[in-house]
Amino acid sequence: MQRDLDPQETAEWLESLEAVRREAGPDRADYLLRRLATSTRYLNTVPTAEEPAYPGDLALEERVAAYDRWNAAAMVTRGAKLGLGGHLATYASAAWLYEVGFNHFFHAGHDQVYFQGHASPGVYARAFLEGRLSEEHLDLFRREPEGGLPSYPHPRAMPDFWQFPTVSMGLGPLNAIYQARFNRYLHNRGIKDTSRSHVWAFLGDGEMDEPESTAALTLAAREGLGNLTFVINCNLQRLDGPVRGNTRVVQELESVFRGAGWHVVKALWGREWDDLLGSDELVARLGEVPDGQFQTYAASSGAYIREHLFHGLDVPHSDEDLRRVVGGSRAGHEPRKVYAAYRKALEHTDAPTVVLVQTVKGWTLGAGIEARNANHQVKKLTQDEFRVMGERLGLPLPAGALDGELPPYLHPGPDSPEARYIAERRSALGGPIPRRTASHQLLPQPGERPFRGLAKGSAQPVATTMAFVRLVKDLMREPETGRRWVPIVPDEARTFGMESLFPTAKIYSPHGQRYDAVDRELLLSYKEAVDGQILIEGITEAGSMASFTAAASSYATHGEPMIPFYIFYSMFGWQRTGDQMWALADQLGRGFLIGATAGRTTMTGEGLQHADGHSQLLASANPACLAYDPAFAYEVGVIVRDGLRRMYGPAAENVFYYLTLYNEPMPQPEMPEGPGKGIEEGIVKGIYRYSAGGGAAHLLASGTAIHWALEAQRLLEEEYGVGVDVWSVTSWSELRREAMTATGVPYLRQAMAGMTGPVIAVSDWMRAVPDQIRPWIDRPWTSLGTDGFGLSGPREDVRRHFGVDPRSIADAVLKAVEE
Repeated sequence: MQRDLDPQETAEWLESLEAVRREAGPDRADYLLRRLATSTRYLNTVPTAEEPAYPGDLALEERVAAYDRWNAAAMVTRGAKLGLGGHLATYASAAWLYEVGFNHFFHAGHDQVYFQGHASPGVYARAFLEGRLSEEHLDLFRREPEGGLPSYPHPRAMPDFWQFPTVSMGLGPLNAIYQARFNRYLHNRGIKDTSRSHVWAFLGDGEMDEPESTAALTLAAREGLGNLTFVINCNLQRLDGPVRGNTRVVQELESVFRGAGWHVVKALWGREWDDLLGSDELVARLGEVPDGQFQTYAASSGAYIREHLFHGLDVPHSDEDLRRVVGGSRAGHEPRKVYAAYRKALEHTDAPTVVLVQTVKGWTLGAGIEARNANHQVKKLTQDEFRVMGERLGLPLPAGALDGELPPYLHPGPDSPEARYIAERRSALGGPIPRRTASHQLLPQPGERPFRGLAKGSAQPVATTMAFVRLVKDLMREPETGRRWVPIVPDEARTFGMESLFPTAKIYSPHGQRYDAVDRELLLSYKEAVDGQILIEGITEAGSMASFTAAASSYATHGEPMIPFYIFYSMFGWQRTGDQMWALADQLGRGFLIGATAGRTTMTGEGLQHADGHSQLLASANPACLAYDPAFAYEVGVIVRDGLRRMYGPAAENVFYYLTLYNEPMPQPEMPEGPGKGIEEGIVKGIYRYSAGGGAAHLLASGTAIHWALEAQRLLEEEYGVGVDVWSVTSWSELRREAMTATGVPYLRQAMAGMTGPVIAVSDWMRAVPDQIRPWIDRPWTSLGTDGFGLSGPREDVRRHFGVDPRSIADAVLKAVEE
């Protein structure tokens, strides 16, 4: 409202509020203001009289939507005959939310759309009508071994179609926020003009209960992400019942989003409600009726609705009218209402917007399914139900089309008005959506100089975490690729030695730095900038992973390959955000995950909540993850260089790297040289002999454990005259994978060919980590590890407790040799 229409009334309200402040205090006045500010009347934000003119051919669009509804249901039903399942009700409620977007809003090339996972059949149906998919494709829904369509949005299975995996509920909204933020990051750093880019995220009201769904709302508002729109399909139902049986989810979500600083657009009621909503009493009742009861109204007779909802009100409607209006007249089923809401959302450019759209779950699928608690479990329709649905949608069914066991797919023909119309609309909007286009832009490989320091080693103790940071600092100076590095850290950048990057790379902030840093006089002071390169996310591993995912897939979403590294306490990686790492693999992301301060025993005094002895095992289960546990700085350099080649070189692979690094400063040896040693190959493959000592036994060690093994080697030689070899195992899991798939002799057996004597494996991980390679070791085997919970205490004491200290290793060797 641009001007005060009633100054006298305003003055009276202000006087009343001042009286509250005087009598009850400022806290009470603030409470009242906040209550009023976070909820509005239970009405459409855009009333019918203010709706903009609809720009499309509604008659044609209604026929297109009818075909899509039919084919989505037919595809799932045909698959259900094979026991494959599928979801009908979600897309049935959301069909117009997508159709209006496809026809008028989704710009190919610069918009990004997160489709609600359970609505995927409708997106496939639309692609079928556009000629992008065939009947054979639809019949292979959920039949991926035969090259068919995946159940849900899945870029790994359809790399030219889907952009984002969205079915692990909660990750879609979180990733959408950080994708919109990353788009601004690319723009502000001058890498790509993303000023026209808009991110759309289609979500369910039930999904919003996932903590990740709302975890980053304040970030989106704080950074003014006007390039982001959430569309929440409020059909008031989750999988087994109402989302909010005893309250109202729309009002709750409105309060949450308004309180977080978002614009809120509500699209609740269809046009048939217009002559009813003139009653303030009815509007008040609708705002108080629990969702569980409103779902009952939606599935009840007109008489029941009149008695329980409209009691005492003069309603000039028949019972049949009331049943029809209350049962199905929702804004989400009317393209004019949806268009008006989307247009209103795009008018707000200073903050993100959420569109709360009310629909009926299972709409058009029949009275036995619409608004019913069990409709999520409905996987197929009968032929009679298809017949009723076809009549309701006005579709021309060929004679005898439903005489068989399976419903047919319907298509008006490639030259039909419907097909030509949607082709014209998509052409005007830049092409088909969803569509994924992976850039094959190669990044120049760095020269020798950045790696030279690590290869030379250091007599001064240096932790491998610090060695990695020094390497990346040098790589960020590379003239052609330096600006493409994206350092990401949740907090404690100084813990990881990253403060040296602050003055040069700077910390990204869309607002720059509006304050004088308290440490501004220091050489390594905290420095924020609009074009900053470092993403310091605060204490949110989930947000950091979302940023990593956006950067790791930038080669496909923007045609701009970026090199992200996300550094974190290793315990708070796979254990806390492993689901996001699987989604990263689904999205074909590339980059470096750095589990710093790794191991069960290296975190002195921190105890079990910080002591990680299992992330290497968790990482080994992800097929796209190459997990390494380097012992020395030069190994870090070799692995990073190999990663840059594999992920950004001529034959770029859809993999990502996980390196566990340690915070224990140790002298760093020079990289061994000489012909025939195969050191670099061994580092990349997973094993090489680091120190030959006689071969009476073989100590296989990874990460910081190699220092214990080397000390045990010395003890055995000096005290017992037993000479053993020490092998550096850089990756237990890569050795296992190669051995499982090798057509000839596995690399592990090649490397240890001719070796005699027992093998003792030791690491700062639980025994199951080195035990991965046990089947390919044909010698007596002993594994030592840190099974159990972490402990606080000096490193030496904790290692003695777990039996991985040098003396315990030596004892294990002696026992194995004697046997």
